[in-house]
Amino acid sequence: MKPSSDTRKPYRGTTRALIIALDVGTTFSGVSYAILEPNEVPKIHGVTRFPGQEHVAGNSKIPSILYYDRAGNLMAAGAEAEGASIEAQAEDNEWSKAELFKLRLRPKTMKLQMNGMRLSPLPPQKNPVQVFGDFLGYLYRCTRRFIEDTHANGQSLWRAVKHDIQIVLSHPNGWEGAQQSKMRRAAIYGGLIPDTDEGKARIRFVTEGEASLHACVLNGLAADVLSDPSGHGFIVADAGGGTLDISSYAIRGTTPLVIEEIAPPDCVFAGSVFVSRRARSFLEEKLRGSKYGSPDSLDHIAKRFDETTKRLFREKKDFQFIPFGSPLDKDMNVGIRGGQLKLTGEEVAKLFEPSIVAAIEAIRSQVNASKGAVKSVWLVGGFAASPWLFSQLQERLAAMHITVSRPDSQTSKAVADGAIGFYCDHHVAARMSKFMYGVEYLREYDPQDEDHIARQNRMCELPSGPKLLLDAFDCILARSVRVKESTVFSRKYCTELTNLSTLSVFEVEIWCYRGGDIIPKWIDRHSDVFSTLCMVRADLSPLSGSAQPKHGRNGKTYWTIIFSIEIHFGLTEFKARIKWIDNVSRFPDFTFAPWY
Repeated sequence: MKPSSDTRKPYRGTTRALIIALDVGTTFSGVSYAILEPNEVPKIHGVTRFPGQEHVAGNSKIPSILYYDRAGNLMAAGAEAEGASIEAQAEDNEWSKAELFKLRLRPKTMKLQMNGMRLSPLPPQKNPVQVFGDFLGYLYRCTRRFIEDTHANGQSLWRAVKHDIQIVLSHPNGWEGAQQSKMRRAAIYGGLIPDTDEGKARIRFVTEGEASLHACVLNGLAADVLSDPSGHGFIVADAGGGTLDISSYAIRGTTPLVIEEIAPPDCVFAGSVFVSRRARSFLEEKLRGSKYGSPDSLDHIAKRFDETTKRLFREKKDFQFIPFGSPLDKDMNVGIRGGQLKLTGEEVAKLFEPSIVAAIEAIRSQVNASKGAVKSVWLVGGFAASPWLFSQLQERLAAMHITVSRPDSQTSKAVADGAIGFYCDHHVAARMSKFMYGVEYLREYDPQDEDHIARQNRMCELPSGPKLLLDAFDCILARSVRVKESTVFSRKYCTELTNLSTLSVFEVEIWCYRGGDIIPKWIDRHSDVFSTLCMVRADLSPLSGSAQPKHGRNGKTYWTIIFSIEIHFGLTEFKARIKWIDNVSRFPDFTFAPWY
């Protein structure tokens, strides 16, 4: 099968355009872009020069690190922030270091296991969105400089497109609408887009799992799978610094290439940074009482573990070494000799084990959700370079008759390239709903139902007379439903008003239920499995002219309003809206919705 770039259609726009994909990773970040020329096939480029990395040719990733002074001003970022002079200035001037800041945007339902360690405090006068925005702004400025310096007439190119640059932001599979909203605010704060409707519309979102899929297609990887429309599924496992994003797909057509998601995507905190955190905790215990057990020494040894031992570890039968000092560094009581700390392979393997177990469990869940359709796993991302992770997944998944492959070409920047591929090629035609989505409505009170009797304190009476219970859940979109991009899920509702002036601020809360596949009867507002996804607002005052007044049992005048809630879930960004029809005389069947 040909790589996606060989089958990509020419750009049909009439003017030049620029697409930038920013992949802010937990530990490393990268940027890709495409210049769209009318009637030409778009080509993906990577930003391969960043400040502080001029000596490293072709490096496309930089550390996700920033330094702030005591007033909250950004002083350094990316590769520059790891330079010896910057680290010295940071120590002398008491600058704050911001790292792992992406984890602060996670949904509240996703719990971090930090082995007793905590995320470092935020810099002064900064919140997570602002730190994320500062880093986005830094990547954006680096991209502008790279394009202006690399392309012929680069400065005039940038001037021509800068007011309409399309930006694709990637995020873990587990991020939802609230996190996308924070990322959009961060883009505004970082100066990528103006705070206008037109500016916000220039931001697109893609999950890291789907971006990785497009990257695999772009590079012509696993061509035997992609050219086989037999329905056999495959998993793209994006193992990064913070998260392991698991996505399951199947080929539905090859000319053109059509791919569908066959299980709700998953996201677990099992990335390489958690191996590092476990190593830091382990080293602290092992070197306790030694002169090498000071915080500074531990930080240095843990960093050397990251740079060497963690990346090279492949066999637990062999002794492992962390080279961190000079030949004079020695403490035989803790296994240090010649500037190296000696560890057993078993000790190092234990540091990886929780991440490997989490990966196996997530993959097994995906296989079950796909009803056994999955036959292979593609392992991509920075953590995929670990020989131990790769071999363990191969060994343990073999019992499930699942093959694990790791693309030969560089996939550490797969997400950024794949995000451009997502924008240009759009191979995924259908996705699976991750959770259950619906609204609160009023359920008619049944005096014979014990459950209803127990909820009498949540009962209300509409002007038309019926007694109804609050907190009932009405499902609009169930979990694990195959959703095409054009599919709209809609339900019709009704409410009764005693004052038409309230129509100008009509709003409905969209609820998300994460508790499984069985539709709950009631919304539990204090449970972690229920959360508000968004609030849909509309001005329904135009209906006031056609609404017919009615008289309730107590003689009070009221009006009945009919409306629909529509959910669009075919793209990677959730959308919902209120829809209504004016000038109707007959109302169809409806479900009562609450009105406060």
